[in-house]
Amino acid sequence: MTKLASLPATSGVLICGHGSRAKIAEEEFSLLAKGLQTRYPELNVDYGFLEYSAPNIHTALDRLVAKGVTTIHAVPGMLFAATHAKNDIPSVLTTYQAKHPNLTIKYGQELGLHEEMIRAFQQRILGSLGLDDIPAVGDLYDTMLVVVGRGTSVVDANADAAKLTRIVAENLGFGWSQTVYSGVTYPSVGRGLEMALKLGYKKIVIAPYFLFGGRLIDRIYNYVDKVAEENADVVFLKADYLRAQDHVINTFEIRICDTFTEQDNKTDLMSDFQARLARGEVDVHHHHAEFKPVDETESDGPNHEPNHEPSKEHGHEHSHSHDHSHDKKHDHGHAHSHGHTHAPYKHIAHPHGPRTMINDNICCCFMGQFTQDVIDEEKALKVEQPRTPICKR
Repeated sequence: MTKLASLPATSGVLICGHGSRAKIAEEEFSLLAKGLQTRYPELNVDYGFLEYSAPNIHTALDRLVAKGVTTIHAVPGMLFAATHAKNDIPSVLTTYQAKHPNLTIKYGQELGLHEEMIRAFQQRILGSLGLDDIPAVGDLYDTMLVVVGRGTSVVDANADAAKLTRIVAENLGFGWSQTVYSGVTYPSVGRGLEMALKLGYKKIVIAPYFLFGGRLIDRIYNYVDKVAEENADVVFLKADYLRAQDHVINTFEIRICDTFTEQDNKTDLMSDFQARLARGEVDVHHHHAEFKPVDETESDGPNHEPNHEPSKEHGHEHSHSHDHSHDKKHDHGHAHSHGHTHAPYKHIAHPHGPRTMINDNICCCFMGQFTQDVIDEEKALKVEQPRTPICKR
């Protein structure tokens, strides 16, 4: 019997996600909670999101409390410890716990580079090669591995993605490997693939290290298709993303069980957040929008931003209306309220980074960080995609 099976009826488990505009990501995330519930039918399990998707974390907490739960073991449903796992989720949990003095919330680690996650990723890569087991030494020396990480302004999270690439490449025996990113760091997916081709490998595996599908996965696969069409002499193999496979659910189970005992402050994200909160380095101002149902015709088109309801978790609204007219920054010439922000990134204008995605529907939160000369330079090199939203031009 595992530790989860021994939890009393007054304990519950909460898996905290980021949320996505893509319905498939919301649905696939829910499978994690369902997977745990299937393993432990008597366990109080729920899940919630920071933004875009329903239920939000506050709602999920309410549902657990309504069941008589007095101790909640929460874990971030995220691969690496970037801003959402380190700041945003513990901010929501800290605020909620302050309003419920009889409730105890314990917050665990991100999935990280646990051996179960490495096995999950290797399984997807081997599947793209039509293999069930790790091949003999030398069999993949003629093949290159390109791992696609999410990309963030947090250096440690980017470094973890690069470390994962090295571990998997060595475990499976690839001839060469590199890490590219779909988010706010470098190299971008498109630029990374251009560089990969210069190495001369005729078989390249593209492996996105993502939990769920959605627009980013679609964008990654579209990049691969475009490059493959232009380089018919190279075989490109697209690995599937992780999904809620057994190895992933195993890792969640381990991370939840880790919260049953006292953690050291180096690995306890809640203690780390609260220590930084006490030092005044962060606050509990949650900047993510709460879910609000919208007409599908308004939210699904590539020409529209989602209609978000400002967060009211702290007893007041955060509209976040702004025109991005910051000093020397790009002026969108309009105001918008989307409740979604990205931390400033000092390498935003790196020649191989997010600037290469200008005209590719890059998030308008990133656009606000580019100087106008960077935007003009990139637009002179690349044709704008059809129906690019006005806030991203």
